[in-house]
Amino acid sequence: MRKNVIVLLARQLWQDAFRSKVMLVASVLMLLLLLFSSYSGWENYHDQNFSRDEIQHEVQESWENNPDKHPHRMAHYGSFAFRLKHVLSVFDLGMENFVGNAVFLEAHKQNTVNFSEASMSTGLLRFGEVSLAMLLKVIVPLLIFYLGFATIARERENGTLKLLIGQGITRKEIVFGKWLGLWSLSLLFLGAIFLVLLFFVLVESHDTMHADSIFRYLVLLCAYLMFFGILSAITILVSAFSASAKGALVKLLGIWLLFVVIVPKSLQAVGFYLYPTPSKIEMETAVEHDLAQIGDSHDPNDPHFKALKDSVLRVHKVEKVEDLPFNYGGFVMSKGEAMSTKVYLKHQENLYKVYGKQNNVERMSAFVNPYTAIKNLSMAFSGTDFQSFLHFKDKAETYRFKLAQEMNQLQMDLIPNKGKAGPNTISSDYWKEFPPFEYHFLSIADVFKNEVISLLALMLWGVLSVFALLSLSTNLKAI
Repeated sequence: MRKNVIVLLARQLWQDAFRSKVMLVASVLMLLLLLFSSYSGWENYHDQNFSRDEIQHEVQESWENNPDKHPHRMAHYGSFAFRLKHVLSVFDLGMENFVGNAVFLEAHKQNTVNFSEASMSTGLLRFGEVSLAMLLKVIVPLLIFYLGFATIARERENGTLKLLIGQGITRKEIVFGKWLGLWSLSLLFLGAIFLVLLFFVLVESHDTMHADSIFRYLVLLCAYLMFFGILSAITILVSAFSASAKGALVKLLGIWLLFVVIVPKSLQAVGFYLYPTPSKIEMETAVEHDLAQIGDSHDPNDPHFKALKDSVLRVHKVEKVEDLPFNYGGFVMSKGEAMSTKVYLKHQENLYKVYGKQNNVERMSAFVNPYTAIKNLSMAFSGTDFQSFLHFKDKAETYRFKLAQEMNQLQMDLIPNKGKAGPNTISSDYWKEFPPFEYHFLSIADVFKNEVISLLALMLWGVLSVFALLSLSTNLKAI
């Protein structure tokens, strides 16, 4: 293939596109949408993170300013954990507005993550918000299909394709020249959006997240470059195998509807049908049932904990809990906390497995729908996918358990048993020593691990696109 001929054909496609008023109108609309989505995304990110960070600071101050008291009372006083937004959530909102952002952490109980943006907004939010990623995933593919539907079909109709071949231009040069021109046109929109995103990343990323954000940014850029290359190849192929330009346009619009709307929504419903999840009431009832089976650590007559007391007394060779070298109440609370946490985690893990099966129904469709692959990658590397939410929830639960057990240990070490002389409270300095909740985003390695299927599917689509274009270049019909 002659590179100069391919570039010449690509340039010709550019000239044809910019002669059309459609390109002008599309560019103006994209610019307006870009400005709006950039402003709204940045404002939402900045305001939400500022509010959550400020409240998290107030929560920590409230915790530290508690007076001297019994450590078990502090375990029930609890704390809050707030989920901060990743800077790349400016790009792709993902599930950000539909999952909670705050959870109350207390002893003996795992609370749900609440206060999602959707729950506190009007129903209009459920129609979706305009984001930078939405422009690239939904609007730009439609523009690619519209700008490229006639690339080969109309030239065949006009007889131009036959003339090009007659002048010595090979079919391979025609195919790849058209593809290059269409793909490079899409990069105008991609470049504008990613330049804006780069500004946000450089301005907002702190030293500890700078490298992480830049790497995520580069992965997203490469993924969308490949995605647009695949869409451009699909457009060329459909145009080449269509009898008319009008037929090519209808087919491409049908493909867009299938990729973006019909297949994703249908598979989500199929996933829920195949793997139904229990209701909140059913879930809580099952948890309460299992908790009742293990016993109540607050009930001194509970059979399980009565047997535990007898075994502890035997081990330490004493007859009464008052003679134990540690506070028995703190010991019982510690054991009860570990047992109840195990129950909660078991039910939580089972629920996550069901969610995983539901998501995998759509995730596997990435091998037949490139939109699914780019959607999953876009959310994952923007820190707005479901796995990122689960990661926050797990970190919050780890902190909750550590807080409760630390208070139990303080009770064991510093509070005397009933009937023994000594204080019933400890110094508030111990509250100040307990570290505040800090959340670190999912690591890059874990994101790659979670999105192996999407990555493989997108690369497979890229390889198939190249082979399909090569095959077309030997079978392209001039008339």
